[in-house]
Amino acid sequence: MHSEYIDPILERYGHNPTKLMQILRETQEHFGHIHADAIDHLAAKLGITRAQIESTATFYSFFYLEPVGRYRILFSDNITDRMLGNMDLLERLCRQLWIERGKVSEDGLVSVDTTSCTGMCDQGPALLVNNRAATRLTAERVDAIAELVKNQTPLAQWPAEFFQVEDNIRRKDKLLGSELQPGEALRAALSKPPEALVEEVKASNLRGRGGAGFTTGLKWEACRNAPGEAHYVVCNADEGEPGTFKDRVLLTSYADKVFEGMTLCGYAIGAKLGMLYLRGEYRYLLDPLNEILQRRRNANLLGSGILGKAGFDFDIEIHLGAGAYICGEESALIESLEGKRGNPRNRPPFPVTHGYLQQPTVVNNVETFAATTLIALHGGAWYQAIGTEKSAGTKLLSVSGDCERPGIYEYPFGVTVAQVLEDCGARDTQAAQVSGPSGVCISSAEFGRRIAFEDIPTAGAFMVFDQSRDMFEVARNFAHFFAHESCGFCTPCRVGTSLQSNLMDKLHNGHGSPYDFEEIKKLNQLLLSMSHCGLGHTACNPVLDTIAKFPAAYEKRLQHKDFTPAFNLDWALGPARRMTGRDDSGAHFKEEATGETP
Repeated sequence: MHSEYIDPILERYGHNPTKLMQILRETQEHFGHIHADAIDHLAAKLGITRAQIESTATFYSFFYLEPVGRYRILFSDNITDRMLGNMDLLERLCRQLWIERGKVSEDGLVSVDTTSCTGMCDQGPALLVNNRAATRLTAERVDAIAELVKNQTPLAQWPAEFFQVEDNIRRKDKLLGSELQPGEALRAALSKPPEALVEEVKASNLRGRGGAGFTTGLKWEACRNAPGEAHYVVCNADEGEPGTFKDRVLLTSYADKVFEGMTLCGYAIGAKLGMLYLRGEYRYLLDPLNEILQRRRNANLLGSGILGKAGFDFDIEIHLGAGAYICGEESALIESLEGKRGNPRNRPPFPVTHGYLQQPTVVNNVETFAATTLIALHGGAWYQAIGTEKSAGTKLLSVSGDCERPGIYEYPFGVTVAQVLEDCGARDTQAAQVSGPSGVCISSAEFGRRIAFEDIPTAGAFMVFDQSRDMFEVARNFAHFFAHESCGFCTPCRVGTSLQSNLMDKLHNGHGSPYDFEEIKKLNQLLLSMSHCGLGHTACNPVLDTIAKFPAAYEKRLQHKDFTPAFNLDWALGPARRMTGRDDSGAHFKEEATGETP
């Protein structure tokens, strides 16, 4: 038992069980995993049950109750990483290290597996090694990583270029192009009462940049007017949608704007505490962000009496996630902030009245908070004049896939898909997936459509696929993503996403028939009507979109007119026949007169 290491962690978090996520993270970072003795000690010290701790720990992909090796290597398995050959590189590394994917090496040194999108789609293939992101993988770089692991080289001594993450900003507009000095927007806002700031944000018609598009000013007003012992500001930096990485860039190079926007919100709604929920894949940003927060405290931009304004006390904490896509949903994120599993809540009530600790809470996206600084400086009318009638301002797009210049592009709302494709150097484009798997797949006939809430709303992902890509395999990757990331809370989503991925695998394996198409349509109706949250509601989108727009990709998989089982014993024994060199009739199962395999 190593209580001498755990007790200082508990002391730092005030023995507060709502801080369980951060306590578990720091415990694991010290020991390598969350061992049984640590759980017993935490239960006793926090006054909660072992079952509560294990319930939280087992929910998140980046928490481990068993050893996973001194080097935990996770290859990003987003579709864009697949297109760049990530699986060949994973297999190469496993061969070099003499280990099986998903297993820990016999000496306990290393394990290799996959994880969902790491937010490095513009510079993949990528992997995480002990929560540090390595980008631009090649065969040579993978070989070098294998040698570093074999030699047990400390991570701090690995080549710095392995961990180099570029912003790749390709087009700037109002948000990325403005030279905002720390405190500038705050000074402008503090010259007026909080209600005036709320009115300016309402007048701007700023809508949430996380994808839902709710009017920001109305959310702030509702929270300000809600009764409660305390009000809270939460920044959702858990951008887990495959293909999205704009928040990574904002937090890397524009963190002052994000924190200033959170502080503006704190002033507007009367909050004293803000929390930034940072996705676990961005662990490497935690220390730099905390340094910026401290710098802002030193400049009296956080803390007590901000900029000399008596009674305006506000500070910001960073909470790190642990690998759960569902925590991008605001109520699931709040549950996670409270140290629990990230299961979405029933709504209503909404977070603006019953959010963090059941108190009034504003939850906004990273980009949304950054945009409020422009409104505080220039006014709501100025901001509302940018973009389209129903979509004010600019939008950051995370462009990746088959294009010459992947990266971040900022446009006023109303830009066409065709314009984005031209600017990023896309050629011979077959499709664009806008807003990730839960969004919409756009075929070449639709490239005249616009990025705007009245046409194609988006959280920011923009993945490009040229004519060489198999859109069936794109959709199959997305189906597996939803099955993996379902939180398991409700049966329709837990079972339905798994059934969908199984049906896509069945088509892939050559057992498809029109029957399977009908099953997918039935699943969609079930998930739409019965799922607890948006993950289940959108899980069938990529499959149904690609069936409708790229039917040829599916038709070539329909090798049977009538229903065929997904499992065929004779087919499954094919690898064994090849290994033994036998392919005679005696090595096959015979079909009965009924035509069915016994």
